[in-house]
Amino acid sequence: MTADRPAPRPLADVRPPLRRRLYLMRHGSVDYFKADGTPVPPHTVPLNEAGRAQADAAGALFAAAGVCFDRVVVSGLARTVETARRVLAAAGQDVAIARDPRLEEIRSGRLDAIAPDRLRAAFTGVFSATANVESLQFLGGETVGAMMDRCLPAFDELLADASWTCALLVLHGGINRALLGHALTGARTFLGRLEQAPACINVLDVGDGDIVVRGTNLAPTQWLHERERWTTMEKLLAQYLRAGDVPV
Repeated sequence: MTADRPAPRPLADVRPPLRRRLYLMRHGSVDYFKADGTPVPPHTVPLNEAGRAQADAAGALFAAAGVCFDRVVVSGLARTVETARRVLAAAGQDVAIARDPRLEEIRSGRLDAIAPDRLRAAFTGVFSATANVESLQFLGGETVGAMMDRCLPAFDELLADASWTCALLVLHGGINRALLGHALTGARTFLGRLEQAPACINVLDVGDGDIVVRGTNLAPTQWLHERERWTTMEKLLAQYLRAGDVPV
């Protein structure tokens, strides 16, 4: 007497899920301060020489891998538009670039309004805190919570739009940390300590109700981050302090 074999499961149960690919980049390197420490307007700051090389390298990488985009979204700030254009040019692709201002970087306040003894916390606090992060202001300006209020709905709308199969988003370090936190946890999470190098690439697969994060902070001109020990915000603080005798 033999035991009955279980009925075979429907084929759909064992097929791998269909997922769309999303490449989330940060814009290339820029100079936010002039040589004397004067801030450059963040809405118009262009890529510097290194940033242009980084964007070109990312585009060449996509071309070599045979990646073809059918949706490209930027925040609309000049540095994201320029990065996306250079990536597409180096990849040999002509794709319309959509702009969504809800995905603009977390907005800073006036640097000259920050007390000297608060500068380090103002520059780096948002990206190192582990508690009460949403209430923290970035450089005396927008809070992390306010940034997430506008960027997460934009991200969810993009994920719900089934009309694309391979998307490129070129955004910002702060915004990317919010989107990656949301993708990794399924909740409202800001990953401040997850560094986002200039022109870095994050790789996400978007399924029906799930997201698989395959890679983060892949820097196309410095895969091992071998020349880096400082964070982006630590570098910006050092650049700002060149202007005068404000103590670190």
